[in-house]
Amino acid sequence: MTQSIPLHAFVEKLARRRVLSDRDREALFALPHVVKTMRRHDYLVREEEEAKNCCVILSGFAVRHKATRYGARQIFSIHMAGDGVDLSNSQLGKADHNIQMLCAGDVAFIPVDAIREVTFAWPATCQAMWYDSLVDGAIFREWTLNVGRRDALSRMAHMLCEFAIRLDEAGLGATQGYELPMTQEELADALGLTTIHVNRTLKALAKEKLIVRTSRSVEILDWARLAIIGDFDSGYLHLESA
Repeated sequence: MTQSIPLHAFVEKLARRRVLSDRDREALFALPHVVKTMRRHDYLVREEEEAKNCCVILSGFAVRHKATRYGARQIFSIHMAGDGVDLSNSQLGKADHNIQMLCAGDVAFIPVDAIREVTFAWPATCQAMWYDSLVDGAIFREWTLNVGRRDALSRMAHMLCEFAIRLDEAGLGATQGYELPMTQEELADALGLTTIHVNRTLKALAKEKLIVRTSRSVEILDWARLAIIGDFDSGYLHLESA
């Protein structure tokens, strides 16, 4: 299978979670899906909607979020190419949060019934998807700790470290530098800060010669110090091979 096959990155990510046989892979590649090009800020899933499809990011980035009745938004996670961003909805039936594109990109929509069928017919695919969903839960817990107990500088450093590691694993960037597709407002919603505080925090990291940020790109100058400041340990990402 080559990178030109739409579900390639998704299947390869699942294969890193659990060992998949050639027949397991073929069953996943054969999942019925419709590829749509989404615009920046398009919704993939809306809270309270019935879940009819599971979405796989093929290109671009998306975020999960919820908002209070007063409009204050909290972003819970960032997703990138290869991520199946709402596998839980194949079981829960109704979405309890929103998933929205950060930038334009292609997304594969797979009917939830097809996800259920492949996981019942091919147990290894079920284990891989279950593992992937459990890792999502681990990331949510780390983000809760980040927002609830770390100061602004640590929050930002931690997020920059996590994004670097995940992009590197997905083959979409490198730990020493990458595209960060988030505005300061979106960073604020992810870190529980104001946009002014985000701006000051980025400048503080740059002043300490830890990062260089230009437009949407980030260059990490001192990974070791950034990880210490961010209290970052990649264990919660569970990156071990199957």
